[in-house]
Amino acid sequence: MVNEPESVPGRAWPSLRASDWSATRDTLHMWLQIVGKVRLAHAPMINHWWQTTLYVTPRGLGTSSIPYRHSVFDAEFDFFEHILRIRSSDGRSRSVPLVAQTVAEFYSRTLGALEELGIRTRIQGAPNEVDPAIPFARDHEHNTYDAEAAHLFWRQLVEADRVLQQFRGDFLGKVSPVHFFWGAMDLACTRFSGRPAPPHPGGIPNCPDRVMTEAYSHELSSCGFWPGGADEGAFYSYAYPAPDGFSEHPVRPDAAYYSADLGEFLLPYEAVRTAADPDAEVLQFLRSTYEAAAELGGWDRNSLERSHAG
Repeated sequence: MVNEPESVPGRAWPSLRASDWSATRDTLHMWLQIVGKVRLAHAPMINHWWQTTLYVTPRGLGTSSIPYRHSVFDAEFDFFEHILRIRSSDGRSRSVPLVAQTVAEFYSRTLGALEELGIRTRIQGAPNEVDPAIPFARDHEHNTYDAEAAHLFWRQLVEADRVLQQFRGDFLGKVSPVHFFWGAMDLACTRFSGRPAPPHPGGIPNCPDRVMTEAYSHELSSCGFWPGGADEGAFYSYAYPAPDGFSEHPVRPDAAYYSADLGEFLLPYEAVRTAADPDAEVLQFLRSTYEAAAELGGWDRNSLERSHAG
């Protein structure tokens, strides 16, 4: 188990090759979806589905407080002790071990733990944004858990979250929290111009089109980090709708590029990790790709950005 202090010099921006933990990543993705759907089942609707997300915590990924009748509860993936901890405001708690087990076993244990706490929960029983979408109760294929890899992924998220929070603070307009979407397994932050967007065409695997219509109801520039797109994952940035010339707009740093296949700019995590100043590298990427969307899209930057405010 990896449980060394994170303040040790040289331990920031850890290396984790996607190919070295793909089986664990795919299993963890399904577990995260189950817990995310628990939040979805109980939390009141917020624009763009922000009520469904998870957040980076000092120990892992958590839901924050979820209302249930006259109480609240939360759930947190603890990547130090490697348990899913579910806590109720009545003082009781239950835990599910994060060990090598099938998605079906984790699903049963998690719903059972909620039932023991008196939190009756029904969720849509299959994953979203993946193909094939094996129902959780019948998923015996994904059953791998490498505790050290899960911990390293969380440490990547801690670094990404920290810099995304700084980037978020530059914006005065409508901006999302820095939050983790369990559908695509990415940490994201989204800025909005304030104008409505054309209806999203949908077509995301095993995800109703109405979900995407709500998520992309207004013009946006979105960025974040996900454990794909490059050998060690990648930072990404895209605009919806993408203005004319977006893909050709120059961005920084030199390692950043536009992926025509994904329709977004990418900055490999490895280029950040090995840079002399990783934070500056990421901020260059986030700011320059946002500028591409805002400048080409005609955003009211004087009103929306802290650096432009009078």
